[in-house]
Amino acid sequence: MAIGERVAGYATDGGTVQLGIGQLPDAAARSLQSKRGLGIWSEMVSDGVVELERAGALDPARPLCASFLFGSPDVYSWAHENPRLVMRRTEVVNDPARISAQPAMLSINTALQVDLFAQANACSVGGSVYSGFGGQPDFVVGALHSTDGHAVIALRSWHEHSGSSTIVPLIQTPVSTFQHSVVVTDVGQAEIFGRSQHAQARLLIEETADARARAALWEAAGRLGLVRPASTG
Repeated sequence: MAIGERVAGYATDGGTVQLGIGQLPDAAARSLQSKRGLGIWSEMVSDGVVELERAGALDPARPLCASFLFGSPDVYSWAHENPRLVMRRTEVVNDPARISAQPAMLSINTALQVDLFAQANACSVGGSVYSGFGGQPDFVVGALHSTDGHAVIALRSWHEHSGSSTIVPLIQTPVSTFQHSVVVTDVGQAEIFGRSQHAQARLLIEETADARARAALWEAAGRLGLVRPASTG
């Protein structure tokens, strides 16, 4: 919920939202319920969107656009013959040009790892395929080109089952997306868009990484050339 509240802080009344799949986008949706006049342009519509509709957060004059539904039986009951919901082909909904045309587009997605170059991995972990990257690249690009838009990657800072940081020095598996507006974890948020590689790495370590991982990340940042040398002047 703390991550969801931070993510929701990047939404504006009258803006547009895309929600990915998982607990963190759902948490963000709950924190968006106080907003008003929101639009939905999202590859997927799930329970979080239904809750936004019932909370009065969505603009009744704007259709909700998606290409597939995934959720509880309540989602399908709500969607049945709902004139507010417009289902379109993926090549329409995921078209970055159409996404960028939405006002204040807020793309909310999650990842398994983010590295110090701000690359996100949402595909595989430990040599095993976890998921395809889906529409995440399309919505990141589209949101970054939307006026007042944001492309947010939200993830926990620490993976409890493996006892490892989700902020890593360098992703070793296929990269899903990179150069987002902001990376949000339970620790904080790093606003990285337009930053230098040095500043980007520093923000990710200081603002999003678990305290248990920071020493190793600073050491790795030095090896990767992401720490500015001390001034000799």
